[in-house]
Amino acid sequence: MFTYFWCIANLLSQNLIQNPSFEQYDACPARLGNFETDVAHWSTPTKGSTDYFNGCSTIMGTPENFNGTQPPDFGKGYAGLYLYAPDDYREYIQVPLTQTLEKGKTYQVSFHVSLAERSDFAVKDFGVLFSKDKLDLNIKKELSKMHMYKIVGNAYNFMEIGYTNFYRDTKDWVVVSTRFAAKGTENYMIIGNFKNNAGTRKFKIKKGAKQGAYYYLDMVALNLAKSIGSIVNSSHDPDLETENYELDKIHVFKNVLFNFDEFKLLDSAKTDVQKIYNYLDANKSLQITVDGHTDNIGTSSYNQYLSDRRCSAVAKYLIELGVSEDRISWKGHGGSAPIASNETEEGRQKNRRVAFIISEKD
Repeated sequence: MFTYFWCIANLLSQNLIQNPSFEQYDACPARLGNFETDVAHWSTPTKGSTDYFNGCSTIMGTPENFNGTQPPDFGKGYAGLYLYAPDDYREYIQVPLTQTLEKGKTYQVSFHVSLAERSDFAVKDFGVLFSKDKLDLNIKKELSKMHMYKIVGNAYNFMEIGYTNFYRDTKDWVVVSTRFAAKGTENYMIIGNFKNNAGTRKFKIKKGAKQGAYYYLDMVALNLAKSIGSIVNSSHDPDLETENYELDKIHVFKNVLFNFDEFKLLDSAKTDVQKIYNYLDANKSLQITVDGHTDNIGTSSYNQYLSDRRCSAVAKYLIELGVSEDRISWKGHGGSAPIASNETEEGRQKNRRVAFIISEKD
């Protein structure tokens, strides 16, 4: 028991978020839409009526409340908010950081979420917005870029966290996270859905769904990301020196380019893939997603086949080197995502590429 609480205390001591699991309150919650007035340090950036639940209350309590049954993940309290609702209605939470983020440094933001049992919909994205100044807008709809940039002098850093494993889980708490580079202007953090209904990736989980997607949220953390140092292959071959790779970011293999209508992995490409293997081998908690692309010559169906074979060639070589299959996924995209003009051979060569994303294992 002592070890558990010591670990939690140590985690929170490094967290740049105040009252991260909503345990501190100015008043025990007694009504809906109480988050703004009841939760210490936190606020709402719009007039959306975000809820606060705490075991101290019989009306807005935990684990049972008006939207379902959900025990807290930490302590006795958590937040509840609509990420999707009729007429583009939205709810958000906002908190000041304990310090301004340092420009150029990499930070990791994470929080625990669970879809409320009585939700009619689920959404596939959480938005995280950092701002220089506190927001207080007289709106109840989505907090769009139009609203943000009407405020003179403010500065923003926005990111979206899209996962396939959190958005419809009504039983367990699921941790979602992402890493980002700070701009040096971040003083406040806001969490919610910043898209209107038409732009929100969602699906119905009940027949005749007409209401919204309501999520519980607990334990918000913002920490300076731990960097993983460079690793050199045991052969000390300078061509195989491993690079640092920013997590959750798209990288393009420098030398894994393909001749027209081919998917054979060349020796120069194998050297590039070997560097990735060294990195993954030294960091067992990471996984990789490989994406294959083609130029626009040929039919869509054939280009899809070709791109599948190209990213498969990279994935299979990583497996041959020793990366377990459960740490690798791959998908071809055909010619649907060019990064250069297809009007020139040089541009088409760049489009015949393989990209990858390294992330923490789910």
